[in-house]
Amino acid sequence: MKVAIVAEFYPRAADPVLGIWAHRQAVAARDAGADVRVLVLHRPLPPLASLKSGPRATVRAARRAIAQPLRTELDGIEVAYVPYISPPRPQSYGDWGRWATPSAAVALRALHRRFDFDLVHAHNAVPAGDAVRHARITAPLVVSVHGGDVFHTAPGSARGAGAVRAAFAHARLVLANSAGIAQRARDLGARTTRVVRLGSDLPAERAQPAAAPTIVTTGHVIERKRHRDVLDALALLRDRYPSLRYLVIGDGPALEDLRQRAAGHGLSDRVELAGQLAPEAALRRTRAASIFAMPSSDEAFGVAYVEAMAGWVPAIGARGEPGPQEIAAAGGGMWLVEPGDPQALAARIDALLRDARLLRAAGDAARATAAGAFSWARCGAATVAAYEEALGA
Repeated sequence: MKVAIVAEFYPRAADPVLGIWAHRQAVAARDAGADVRVLVLHRPLPPLASLKSGPRATVRAARRAIAQPLRTELDGIEVAYVPYISPPRPQSYGDWGRWATPSAAVALRALHRRFDFDLVHAHNAVPAGDAVRHARITAPLVVSVHGGDVFHTAPGSARGAGAVRAAFAHARLVLANSAGIAQRARDLGARTTRVVRLGSDLPAERAQPAAAPTIVTTGHVIERKRHRDVLDALALLRDRYPSLRYLVIGDGPALEDLRQRAAGHGLSDRVELAGQLAPEAALRRTRAASIFAMPSSDEAFGVAYVEAMAGWVPAIGARGEPGPQEIAAAGGGMWLVEPGDPQALAARIDALLRDARLLRAAGDAARATAAGAFSWARCGAATVAAYEEALGA
């Protein structure tokens, strides 16, 4: 089975973390028997945020985007970057599939001449799925929904909703990363859905723990991830656990606000803002922590939770979110707290930290859940089974 994967979020030379989950799923599908090639929709324009940061930031962002090699190989998979131009994201993102269509059509047809793919797998309806639909490729289309289509693009504008609905209707099969996202996709016109959960690698042994008890959050530093709630919980626990630290791995627009909030709490010496790390380094530091906490909103799945749990680190997410709810339902080692409630979060952290035996047992349960339900091997097998279902439909 030959599969062409089309994605907007995928690792780049300047950002090896971006869309790493899409690449890991491609590797998992390859290892499960599919022959895959990847086309990345690459917009070589600086983001609007860099314009607000001044001309130097804009020039740096533009140079990074332009310098992206158009062809590379990642973990033995051929990856081609397909440049396209579009207006800035705000107010126009729902149309980005149309803007990407000419380049995507040329790239897909060129790929088909030397790699006679049976199926196209688009990560997200917009822009990838919509671009494939407009390119009039005859191979069946599978669309993966990772949250953005249903949480932001469709609700954000009438044109975005139309593009998402059209891509879902065109797809033979829509893959969702949780049951809650599958239902939202059906509400937006997906005819046939299948849940394919993303996964984690499974290290052979526990990491050497950090020198001090540590709470960690790994992910893009944006408002909806609620890093502030974790910081506020740390402030509530400062006297009971004078050595407790908070490690933030990732970068993003809310980082400076977090820095200032830590200073306001008088916790700057107990908070480490590590920035974006290479994937292996991020995993190593995450798995040396005591507890993973990310009480985020609009969380369709959350690979970061299961990556921590696979390393024997118990995790905390927000109740009512599709991904955390599903991870918690799969086994132990994952706790849910009320969203936007630092006191409830502090109480859960306290309950885990106050008893070393309970914390270790929670880590054991987390590892068992990740190994039993969220390995990349399971994800690869489920992905290939979904491809076979789409081809047989």
